[in-house]
Amino acid sequence: MSDLDKIYKEIGACNKCQLCTGRTNVVPGYGHEKASILFIGEGPGKDEDLQGKPFVGAAGKFLTTLIESIGLTREDVYITNVVKCRPPENRDPFPEEISTCWSYLTRQIKAIKPLVIVTLGRHSMGRFLPDLKISEAHGCPKVYKGIWSEKQVYIPLYHPAAALYDPRKRDVLLEDFKVIPKVLKKLSQQKNGA
Repeated sequence: MSDLDKIYKEIGACNKCQLCTGRTNVVPGYGHEKASILFIGEGPGKDEDLQGKPFVGAAGKFLTTLIESIGLTREDVYITNVVKCRPPENRDPFPEEISTCWSYLTRQIKAIKPLVIVTLGRHSMGRFLPDLKISEAHGCPKVYKGIWSEKQVYIPLYHPAAALYDPRKRDVLLEDFKVIPKVLKKLSQQKNGA
């Protein structure tokens, strides 16, 4: 049993906060277990709760489009959320709910060891990059303390759902996504001493 499978099993049995009472399924994460890119959203919605997979609704379809726009597939990356159960009525997760799920998320990060963590939305970004505003930080890579390494590269982005409510954010997200392969290329060159 892999480290991620062990974490999934624990998440499936979790009852540490009130979110467990309304869930149909836990939504631990999905994707390549050794992905270079880890996408972290905020919390599962209705479709995700029903299927037990992250980003499968309308925002998820747009995320797939964004991932494909940089020549990758969902199977190439890993996708998860800061909370693993659906907040009622798709509300934002409360700080105490994020804190409750934090150990699961940090263990996932340590198991995957991504080169880049892409935060999707302000609640995800705020957990890793405190004191930043998404409207100012989106699309700008940041180096900050890491979970599995001393320093980690983060790329804060708007949540894909933002483009569903504000069509202008669609082009912003498509443009911001172009930063991801550039950062990966630079990190790969640094790693290989180029």
